[in-house]
Amino acid sequence: MSETAEPPATPPRARAEIDLAALRANVRTLRAKAPGAAFMAVVKADGYGHGAVPCARAAVEAGAGWVGTATPEEALALRATGGLPADVRIMCWLWTPGGPWREAVEAGLDVSVSGLWALREAAEGARAAGRPARVQLKADTGLGRNGCQPADWPELVGEALRAEEQGLLRVTGLWSHFACADEPGHPSVAFQLGRFHEMVEYAERQGVRPEVRHIANSPATLTLPETHFDLVRPGIAMYGLSPSPELGSAADLGLRPVMTLVASLALVKQVPGGHGVSYGHHYVTPGETTLGLVPLGYADGVPRHASGSGPVLVGGKWRTAAGRIAMDQFVVDLGGDEPGPGAQAVLFGPGDRGEPTAEDWAQAAGTIGYEIVTRIGPRVPRVYVDETSVIETRSGE
Repeated sequence: MSETAEPPATPPRARAEIDLAALRANVRTLRAKAPGAAFMAVVKADGYGHGAVPCARAAVEAGAGWVGTATPEEALALRATGGLPADVRIMCWLWTPGGPWREAVEAGLDVSVSGLWALREAAEGARAAGRPARVQLKADTGLGRNGCQPADWPELVGEALRAEEQGLLRVTGLWSHFACADEPGHPSVAFQLGRFHEMVEYAERQGVRPEVRHIANSPATLTLPETHFDLVRPGIAMYGLSPSPELGSAADLGLRPVMTLVASLALVKQVPGGHGVSYGHHYVTPGETTLGLVPLGYADGVPRHASGSGPVLVGGKWRTAAGRIAMDQFVVDLGGDEPGPGAQAVLFGPGDRGEPTAEDWAQAAGTIGYEIVTRIGPRVPRVYVDETSVIETRSGE
């Protein structure tokens, strides 16, 4: 009895190509901006939509000694399945009461603490785990989100030192986060940096001996060397996007976008002039034309706010989304061109082959490039490429 042959792989309707060679090059570029500091690769939100595990591995290959996530669940999953070297430190910072403190301590994570409740829960987690917690105290130097206010800092530092004396934790870091580092010359940057110096100096006078002090995000890593301290934490720049148009384009900053979003046209058809397109008929064909159906929609992360303006490269020419972007699909007016079904539609990529960039989509949708790449949903498989070879395909479903 003969075996049944495996059916050929079905090409995906769309894919997000993730260029790991570009990511490693971006890490090297960023490390060169802060040669005296350690490097934390921020891979929160599934690596800004690119895939946390492959991106963390690539960043470590390029010299990152730390990896950062927002939630403890992200960090625990990365430690369990990421295949990272044991000496790579993983830090997480977005905790809520009752979180997995014991598991975090057992996994050797660095955990951020902004208040007494979190410090006490970290200590209880250490008791349960039978080993000290690695704790980093976060200072609110002016962002107004997480972090300890200056008025409460002495109490937090004092209790952390007492817990350290009891063997429940080790204060491994002091850190903060900028509000406006992506706005050149914004006065809050100097204010926050000065406040951070004050809060670090106070903690160290009291006896804290941190391994790392850090405040530099992507824009600060790129443009503010006085903020680099012992560690820098680039996020969006590692994925090749500029933190802000005011700082220059990705190319201006020596970065290459890592994600390229591509779809295959699901349908190509001719329609007469005066034909309405998509919900609400916000686009009506000005004359006889050819329409192409792109099988991606807002359920896949394509922003509905870019209806009528989102750019796409088809057949070597830029088109724009004609009418409303729907949940699963949108239409482009191809004019007199007639590519066949299956022709490639490139929504965004590095931009050096004529295609739009994530920043072009951000401008079309009135948002930021961070949101464009991070929103690409699980129905879009990630295809990991290194130089010119496909090394892995990951489905989100």
